[in-house]
Amino acid sequence: MQGNEVVPGCPIKIPLATLNRHGLIAGATGTGKTKTIQVISECLAENGIPVLLMDVKGDLSGIAACGKSNPKIEDRHHKIGLPFTEDQFASELLSISTQPGVKMRATVSEFGPVLFSKILGINETQEGIVSVVFRYCDQKGLPLLDLKDFKKTLNYISGEAKAEIEAEYGAISNVSMGTILRKVVELEQQGADTFFGEPSYEVEDLLRFDSNGRGMINILRVSDIQDRPKMFSTFMLCLLAEIYNLFPEEGDLDQPKLVMFIDEAHLIFNEASKALMSQLETIIKLIRSKGVGIFFCTQNPQDIPEAVLSQLGLKVQHALRAFTANDRKDIKKTAENYPISEFYKTDEVLTSMGIGECLVTALDEKGRPTPLAHTFLRAPRSRMDVLTEDEIELIISSSTMVRKYNRQIDRESAYEILTEKITSAQKTAEEDESTKSDTRSKSSAKEKSTLEKVTSNPMIKQVGNTFIREVTRGLLGVLGVKTSSTRKKSSWF
Repeated sequence: MQGNEVVPGCPIKIPLATLNRHGLIAGATGTGKTKTIQVISECLAENGIPVLLMDVKGDLSGIAACGKSNPKIEDRHHKIGLPFTEDQFASELLSISTQPGVKMRATVSEFGPVLFSKILGINETQEGIVSVVFRYCDQKGLPLLDLKDFKKTLNYISGEAKAEIEAEYGAISNVSMGTILRKVVELEQQGADTFFGEPSYEVEDLLRFDSNGRGMINILRVSDIQDRPKMFSTFMLCLLAEIYNLFPEEGDLDQPKLVMFIDEAHLIFNEASKALMSQLETIIKLIRSKGVGIFFCTQNPQDIPEAVLSQLGLKVQHALRAFTANDRKDIKKTAENYPISEFYKTDEVLTSMGIGECLVTALDEKGRPTPLAHTFLRAPRSRMDVLTEDEIELIISSSTMVRKYNRQIDRESAYEILTEKITSAQKTAEEDESTKSDTRSKSSAKEKSTLEKVTSNPMIKQVGNTFIREVTRGLLGVLGVKTSSTRKKSSWF
């Protein structure tokens, strides 16, 4: 575009080979970020590249349904000089909550102590205790699969195994243990117990294609966990780490193996500790060698840490709005993130662009930044709206992945092993107590039998009776009371 006019015959294209260099899609609410994600995803799928979309707002599912033309779309495509064709794309609906879709589960062990501590939102001291729990379970062969495994281990460590733990790792505060346990219960109440468990989702299943060789578009529906940013951000970090660890090194490919779009990316960075930020920056730098591209979508580029922002080769910047002095400062900073252009005053264009317009800079085939271009975007070919409940049900019912992952496996793990161990210990203790009780009863019976034998002897009885009478008479005599025996005795003289 030049000013407000579309320049015909000047299409802006992005080389597929550079899409593993990551990217940024930014802009104010309502400027067209979601539709940009949809357009790029359609192009990727059409070129045989699988896509993973984080659908935080719930408005990306329409990519699975056929689009429909209207006068506005026809007018837009007439200006661009590109015919509009309706299309739909093979999609898989994924879920980490109670929403319908393929269940993406992970075990507690797969999260590890650092990420699991982050999702609990505990302090450094309590993180140390969580690390001890993981270490103890590794040593004792106790699989941590779901939250009930972790809770059972906490109870066991603070009870039956407390002396063992203190001998090896030092004293552990009961208050801290109680805090961690309450955090786990709180996590359960947020629905996280549906996420932790088996079968674990295999990240290789993101690399699937439809019957026509198009890349599958995987839509992770997370619209119901917006109020749980810790869970979302931790899940994303875990997923990225899993992809990085399991995908083989690929080097420079003609096109990426997988492209991920992380909507509302600030949720990840706002909740990340220093250690996790360092881990995330490392993954972003190195994961491109695995053939994976990551696109962060947010309202303001300032939401992305500078170390990550510098790694993003493709930048699509929609309009920003200046309502306050701070907004104007942010716009100037944003303009400085883009190449200097002799055709545009970047900070002015940022505030004057309309819906469906953006500034684009990418990397060319040789990895060099392209000049900044004010671009008029074409419309998505798929539906620019959400799926209906019936359409969602149809996709889910025909999915092979649903049959693979939407079943619960509850194999023997820490909960069952420790429960059996505690039950066995209690049974042994009860048997020991019963044995001791029998021994005491036999001893008491023996003592009673001996006493009965002694007291039943006639001679001993007579001696005892005589002794008692004599003592009684002595006491009464002291008190001045005469007994019949005393009177009888005096008559003998």
